[in-house]
Amino acid sequence: MNPVVVTSAGKVRGTSRDGISCFRGIPFAAPPEGPLRFRPPTAPPAWDGIRDALALGAAPPQPAPAPGAPAMWRPGNGLDCLTVNVWTPDPGAATLPVMVWIYGGLWKHGSASMPHYDATALAGSGVVVVTFNYRVGFEGFGHLPGVPDNRGLHDQIAALQWVRDNIAAFGGDSGNVTVFGQSAGAASAVLLMAAPAARCLFRRAIAQSIPAGVRTRTEAETITATIAQAAGVPATWDGLAGLPPEALLAVQDAPLHTHEDGFSAFGPVIDGDLVTGQPWAALETGAGRDVDLVCGFTHEEYRGQGPAPAAGVDPELVAEAVGLGKGAATAYRRAHPGLTDTDLCTVMLSDALVRIPTTRVARAHARAGGLTWLYDFTWRGPTLGAAHGIDVPFTFGNATSRYATRFLGSPPPSDFADLSGQLQTAWTSFAATGDPGWPRFTLDQPATRIWDLPPADTFYPLEASRQIWESAASA
Repeated sequence: MNPVVVTSAGKVRGTSRDGISCFRGIPFAAPPEGPLRFRPPTAPPAWDGIRDALALGAAPPQPAPAPGAPAMWRPGNGLDCLTVNVWTPDPGAATLPVMVWIYGGLWKHGSASMPHYDATALAGSGVVVVTFNYRVGFEGFGHLPGVPDNRGLHDQIAALQWVRDNIAAFGGDSGNVTVFGQSAGAASAVLLMAAPAARCLFRRAIAQSIPAGVRTRTEAETITATIAQAAGVPATWDGLAGLPPEALLAVQDAPLHTHEDGFSAFGPVIDGDLVTGQPWAALETGAGRDVDLVCGFTHEEYRGQGPAPAAGVDPELVAEAVGLGKGAATAYRRAHPGLTDTDLCTVMLSDALVRIPTTRVARAHARAGGLTWLYDFTWRGPTLGAAHGIDVPFTFGNATSRYATRFLGSPPPSDFADLSGQLQTAWTSFAATGDPGWPRFTLDQPATRIWDLPPADTFYPLEASRQIWESAASA
């Protein structure tokens, strides 16, 4: 029999298979359309009777993730995207640990409906898993005068409030919630740790590959002006809200073709409220100290994010491009004497994009007295090595999705199940007890879990890189 659960907005009917009950597409906020477009989320309308929660909700508006890749959103999908999905091994338990996933995607892509986020296997480890959609691109992170910034982060908080108010009905313990996410989702988790509006909504966080990248108010205003000019409308709520989502998507990358660098024009905007600086900045003040944190990176973070550095590339130019001063490339060469210039640049770019930002988060949280664990995912896949995002299939135990085969090939390597099982055990153990199974990271004893087969524990492996970046920051 399909299970029925009572939520704050009405009853929902899910499905049950192989001991896991799943409820899909439950609204946690009203559709952000009409007068609610570009506004913070509001409560969803209630319904009578029993609502079928059998299908994943529509993705938020976004372009196709890559040429040839299937589109996650189409114009007919509209803006009704703020929904949650719940996987539970026991709806009647009310005491199971809860894990809430925040997807990544450069702040402009992503959806909980992506097949690699199916949480059936993870929930089978004895946890309630929640995934949800939040607005991305201009819909979620575009700046508009008179409108609160960071609507995507406000969506995330609204989803966590829904979890607090409803998860007991699905077997979960609202007092034992772990937020976990990758890339932009990892940065979101860290920002929410320090945000007053998210206080007491979760007690632990797992941040997989934390990038740098926030926008000042001035930068965000310039981005909006460029997009509005490309669309031929005023840079106001009236001007941009009058555009259908597909028209806005057609021009939202315009800043990348003019004065903006990088992969995305969007990111959290420093608003003095939810976002006060880079993800590690607020942690340095002690904010979020009461949230336990596991964080880490894949060993070759740049792989899979951008084109490989060209043969003959000058490491000095790459060092300058990522904000390091003169002499940094020489210091990198001294630390990695056997690497080609191409591989050395991959190391620098991996550090710049994720490994050093994640290190700064770990050190800031540990310095403030927060319980901290660090890892380095070094297992190398057959196609892209230890690339950015390779840890996601291991996290969810899904080896055959389109996303997974990009990293794992098909069929997946024979040792996938072993490492995935060990990683899931660590994540779910942390969610249940606060202990992922390896020594804590402190400034005096910077223990680091190496995720490979077999897993190993060592001291922080990137000390040479950290010192180069610290020297550049203090110069």
